[in-house]
Amino acid sequence: MTDVKDITPDLDRLDDQLDDLEEKLEPLLGNLEGMASQLPLLDKAKLFSLTAYAIESLLFSSLKLNEGNDTQTQAVLTELKRIQQYFGKIKNIESPPEPETRNVTVNQEAAARILKADLSDNKTISNRLAEKIAEERAKALLKSVENRKRPAEESPVPSQPSSSAEGKDKNKKKQKKSKKGTSKN
Repeated sequence: MTDVKDITPDLDRLDDQLDDLEEKLEPLLGNLEGMASQLPLLDKAKLFSLTAYAIESLLFSSLKLNEGNDTQTQAVLTELKRIQQYFGKIKNIESPPEPETRNVTVNQEAAARILKADLSDNKTISNRLAEKIAEERAKALLKSVENRKRPAEESPVPSQPSSSAEGKDKNKKKQKKSKKGTSKN
């Protein structure tokens, strides 16, 4: 008899909790269709799946409390798993996985060949295309020349030549620069 006295407070608390649960579920179960008709489609799916999950989990808990029933073999467990799959589908709809982005690069040489071949009949467009190509080549050449130059900040501080060999090297460089300058003109 002492065992019965020990669990009666727990049974009373369970009874109170079930009463609270019934009160909270009453608006949901009483007018479910009316409530769902006011919701958008995605929210309606959430409402129905959550309601079904609440009912199925209550049934599962009830079956688990009965010692004679094995809950692993009950159909309620399969229904709970099915409803959980619906939760996953709803989650995928709400935030779909981002598709893999492909790195798209344009083969500029092939594009230029195609444009030249297609636009060779139209003189004004082919002239404009030739000008653009020449412009791009000039920009690329200027950029490559600028990248080759060493900025003044990075150049070493000129020191006095310690040997005559260094002086000869500098003279050779000056001569090469002057030859390049005259050949360009």
